[in-house]
Amino acid sequence: MFRPTGFADLAGKRVGVFGYGVEGRATVRRLRGVSELVVVDDASGLGPEVLVTKEGGLDALLRCDVVLKSPGIPRRRADVLDLELHGVAVTSALNLWLQETDRARVVALTGTKGKSTTTALVTFFLHCMGEDALRLGNIGQPPYDPALDTSKGWLVLEVSSFQCVDLEVAPSVVVVTSLGADHLDWHGSLEKYRDDKLSLTRADGAHRTLVPDNATFHQIQDQLGGELRYVESDTTHLAAALGLIGAHNSANVALALAAVESLTGIAVDDAREAAKKESFRFEPLRSRLTLVAKETVNGATLRYVDDGLATSVLPTVAALEAFVDDPLALIAGGFDRGVDYDELADALAARHQPTTLITMGDAGQRLGAALAPRSALTQHRAEDMLEAVQLARASLAHGGVVLLSPAAPSFDHYRNWEERSDDFTSVVRSLVP
Repeated sequence: MFRPTGFADLAGKRVGVFGYGVEGRATVRRLRGVSELVVVDDASGLGPEVLVTKEGGLDALLRCDVVLKSPGIPRRRADVLDLELHGVAVTSALNLWLQETDRARVVALTGTKGKSTTTALVTFFLHCMGEDALRLGNIGQPPYDPALDTSKGWLVLEVSSFQCVDLEVAPSVVVVTSLGADHLDWHGSLEKYRDDKLSLTRADGAHRTLVPDNATFHQIQDQLGGELRYVESDTTHLAAALGLIGAHNSANVALALAAVESLTGIAVDDAREAAKKESFRFEPLRSRLTLVAKETVNGATLRYVDDGLATSVLPTVAALEAFVDDPLALIAGGFDRGVDYDELADALAARHQPTTLITMGDAGQRLGAALAPRSALTQHRAEDMLEAVQLARASLAHGGVVLLSPAAPSFDHYRNWEERSDDFTSVVRSLVP
């Protein structure tokens, strides 16, 4: 079976591009004029050159030399496995890019929560030290997009669990920020999700693996590859200076500083001091515990916080910890992809401050059902964001925090998490004077 080890191997080959989203479009731009392309997507109406999977697209892929699969298509889906059964190599554009790139310049970051923030932090810290750095991957652009010049500087790459499973080689530094439960519908089980995500640490090539110094990562040490280093949380309050809320961000800051040291040899203390001086320039990521508005209610402050990027349990639990001393109304739920909500239900039941749960979608209904036997905590069901914010606001007559932290994807009512966060922000600003 023909198996490429870089884009150069695809010259003159018949190449299938399976999935025509952001990554697929970048792949087509990279290979146009170099290879014979067959573009296939599950959806229809994407243009005359894009075949539909179930309407001849799969048959066309079977006639390809190799298929570059986009991350959104599950690795173990029946039609993907069928391609390989018929001798068609299935890989990813990111895997080919990494194999032919100077991996000494690349740091890859993954994790159930914190990978986007930590990717932004690594890039920012490098810039503070006067280093060239590009933020790539999920948080930026596909690094193989021909519109990008990746020939110089450090390459800071956010990698999802969908992408990890296709990577055969590791960059010089791998960072895993956290490990919980997510995307079980894609991976098939919690065990497979964790194994797929951690597979990046076990990929070929000499590399250092940086993980938080906590019980979770000590317990799974045998599943981690590379030169392993446990990183203790930062205790200098740099996270607060950068405008980052929550104790988990002190761990993200420490991992980012350690990654910069591993890449450049610059001492952590020096990078930290440079970051402190430039901290006012850092822009926290949108929808990561972002303050949208605040108002005074009966002499107390009521804050509205958007944590819409929290599409799994672990980041929502972390958000609860960030507001442990505040009365809280949590808006949670959305598309149900089968994750276990027991940990989040336990965290809600353990709260000492007045707390109300506003649920949305099928995932919210399951969360509410998991919470009910644990606590008499007040629950309300909302059909849309306006109703959810109104219920949350009414429950906090003496101030506190209205928190959108869904612990679920948005696909039941919205195209993506951005649209859901936009809806929350729009509703809040229409209600708050």
